[in-house]
Amino acid sequence: MTKTRVVCAHDCPDMCSLVAEVEDGRLVRLQGDPDEAYTAGFACAKVNRDMETVHSPDRLRTPLRRVGPKGSGEFTPISWDAALDEITSRWKAIIAESGPQAILGYAYSAHQGHMNRRLVGGLFHALGTSRLQAGTVCDTCCETAWDMTCGPVGGTDPEAVVHSDLVIAWGCDLMAVNVHFWALLEKVRKTGVKLVVIDPRRSQTAARADWHLPIRVGTDAALACGIAHILERDGLLDREYVAANTLGFERWSSEVLPQFPPARVAEITGLSVEAVERLAAMYGAAKASLIRLGEGMTRLARGGQALRAVATLPALTGAYGREGGGALLLAAGSMDFQFGMVGKPSGPASARMVNHLALGEALEEMTDPPLRALFIAANNPAVTNPDVNRLRRALASKELFTVVHDPFMTDTARYADIVLPATTYLETEDFYRSYGSYRMQYAPAAVAPQHEAMSNFHLAQALGQRMGLTDPVFSMAPKDIVPHFFKGATGIIAAVDPALVFEGPVKVAPPSAQEFRTPSGRLEIYSETLARQGVTPMPVWEVDPVEAADAARWPLRLLTAPGYFQAHTAYAASPFLRKREGAPCAILHPEEAAKRGLADGASVKLFNGRGEVGLVLRISDEVQPGVVLVPGQRPDGEAVSGTVNMLCDERRTDMGEGACYQSTFLDVAAWEQAA
Repeated sequence: MTKTRVVCAHDCPDMCSLVAEVEDGRLVRLQGDPDEAYTAGFACAKVNRDMETVHSPDRLRTPLRRVGPKGSGEFTPISWDAALDEITSRWKAIIAESGPQAILGYAYSAHQGHMNRRLVGGLFHALGTSRLQAGTVCDTCCETAWDMTCGPVGGTDPEAVVHSDLVIAWGCDLMAVNVHFWALLEKVRKTGVKLVVIDPRRSQTAARADWHLPIRVGTDAALACGIAHILERDGLLDREYVAANTLGFERWSSEVLPQFPPARVAEITGLSVEAVERLAAMYGAAKASLIRLGEGMTRLARGGQALRAVATLPALTGAYGREGGGALLLAAGSMDFQFGMVGKPSGPASARMVNHLALGEALEEMTDPPLRALFIAANNPAVTNPDVNRLRRALASKELFTVVHDPFMTDTARYADIVLPATTYLETEDFYRSYGSYRMQYAPAAVAPQHEAMSNFHLAQALGQRMGLTDPVFSMAPKDIVPHFFKGATGIIAAVDPALVFEGPVKVAPPSAQEFRTPSGRLEIYSETLARQGVTPMPVWEVDPVEAADAARWPLRLLTAPGYFQAHTAYAASPFLRKREGAPCAILHPEEAAKRGLADGASVKLFNGRGEVGLVLRISDEVQPGVVLVPGQRPDGEAVSGTVNMLCDERRTDMGEGACYQSTFLDVAAWEQAA
């Protein structure tokens, strides 16, 4: 039995340090690293089962070439040499005929190691192809809104919560997506610190909180503006901090905040006037309040305004200036690593961009040149993207040469011409930087690549060499690349000796007071940058006319959230986790189920003008009337029919061009009933 310290590479803010136990070349156990303070000796219930994924009988064993229609899943095994030869010969022919921008590399975050994640993009950057505007399915709206407010900088150190006197989880289900912060918070709560959860759903975190406010979907900005209104009305502002550290408060105070008295805020949010008043008083009385921001509140039409409004609140009380106070969205902005060597090794300064969420649109509408070749890694867009029906139609085109690199035959891989077997993170070595805490670590592989699997990193190197790229990164060993990440780094990273990351986890700490990196050097309540872009420059809640029209036609609003055991399809290979999560489901309030004569456990149809999907109904008052909750993103084969993103369109958020999943309206009926 050997034990190896590794790192969880799932798309999660915790970046857990793990201990992998291997016997006879087989991973037999994963547990949290007991010597790492933040991981604290435990891993989440999902990662504890990752040995099932590594050794799954469903793993792809060899490269495959399509022999049946696209989408049929009919393939025949081929050798790696044959696969790479075919890919590079097709790419070279396309480049000769149509230029490099006829090719798109489409890789994202299924592997959080910075070499396995970034070098695939670096390959296509060096080739001069069309480029992916990555993350719009996930976090570009919230990141842009934060940057417009605070600048490209990390938020409060989560470990500083030991100094907090109030914690608000705003749109963040800590027990699903931030379990180690939850564990630390539980210790702090024993000292009397209160936890407030603001979430449309009574999540497991909300159920265990001191107070849960079940806000209406899409009204977070109104509540934040209402809190600000009351703080000013009741003399609870830290005016000295506001004057020294913010820009635009007086204008916001005179032009926006008067629109949000408690009665109107209650009407918009569905909360009581008493609850709005109580929350504002509680927040105003706290000196070191910490808001843990969730990304879900920004995945709708005016999501950027929501996050800007909430992120402004800690400035009003001065909490940003105190240890343990402020807000945390992401930590990565303060860790100024130089990843350009892998992400941008060479290539033109600019190229045509393709929005991550709009792959179907790009494949069907781009011209001069049209996209003729697509490479997909570390992503499953045929499930995760909005407007999945359109995307699948585009992927089925005979004119599109598609390569998919994945450990499994996903819904996306079924549309490929060539499928390549990928390693899991436990079969790779890489450098990791947490995006939810101030930690970094290098990790070796726990086990050798299974069957004929190849890592993202080594595949990008092999393709780069065959395409004639001579950048050093396409021939270097991973360990030799790491020191380059630190060259030219500034701020808290500049003082780190790169050699330390090979010895174990390294913690860096931001300043105890929040830093602002906006053009003005202050928290910008008024953003001139947004004004120049034609976006409302001060945080505000407004009715979105498209949402209003859809709500008039369809009686229910979609709410999506991570599942506790099946957050997304990266966990679909574990039979244990699939059983724990249960069948893909839709959750309705008892009143809504009764209106439609629907019983718990029945197969139901979710439908709107874009399509229909079939799920199993769960009836629960964890959601409010008027909402249908669909937890997790699940493959077609597990559902009654389809996947929920078939009902979502490709509309963009107000900032960051992100996906508007929560701006989806629909209805539910019995599965047998025609829509």
